[in-house]
Amino acid sequence: MTTDDQLAAEYVLGLLEGEDLLMARGRIAREPEFAQAVERWDGQLAPMLDDVEDMTAGPELWARIEAATIATPEGGAQVIALKQKLRNWQIAGTASAMAAVAALAMVVLAPNQPGAPQPIAAPAPLVASIPIADTPLRLGVTYLPDRSEMLVSASGLSADGVHDHELWLVPEQGELQSLGVVVPGQERRIVLPQNVAANIADGSALLLTREPLGGKPAGVDAGPVVASGAFSAT
Repeated sequence: MTTDDQLAAEYVLGLLEGEDLLMARGRIAREPEFAQAVERWDGQLAPMLDDVEDMTAGPELWARIEAATIATPEGGAQVIALKQKLRNWQIAGTASAMAAVAALAMVVLAPNQPGAPQPIAAPAPLVASIPIADTPLRLGVTYLPDRSEMLVSASGLSADGVHDHELWLVPEQGELQSLGVVVPGQERRIVLPQNVAANIADGSALLLTREPLGGKPAGVDAGPVVASGAFSAT
């Protein structure tokens, strides 16, 4: 397990706080790969907590844990980490946090032990990097099949105040399907309709067209194509 995987799992379980939590949220917004890791852990861990009944741990349990940490010689990195986690769990004080820790232990710490539940692999994301004309700029698109969600990163683009650009899927049959207007300078997360998501696969072609502000008007053809690309499996 990589450091990013562990951080993503702790974010999903609600174990991060303070600067660690703010850093993770910022990386989700800026880094599609880290956002995908969070999505994978959310899909793997959330179902494990659905059947767990709420039960509050008694004060004697916290006292025993804290006494054990005090009795351990100071100076070890593991002791410091354990005390930090103890504070997080005390704040939560519910079985949901305890169940989350148990799930993390089963999935993360002992994935290869006999009888341990194995995480179900999520479908591989599809990605596309679309070059913009003769510039070094590229439009980054990531599709998450298990969520029918698409991440569009246009952080390097700027608006001209006159036109918008619309992203299109080219299905094997039928007309172009709109994937929405690209917002220059932003990263967007879009939930796709089922009829659009069903047509996305490895190799699916994408087009970027120039349109009036707001996107293609109803009843007219799409504007001129300014860039193109295709999805590929990661």
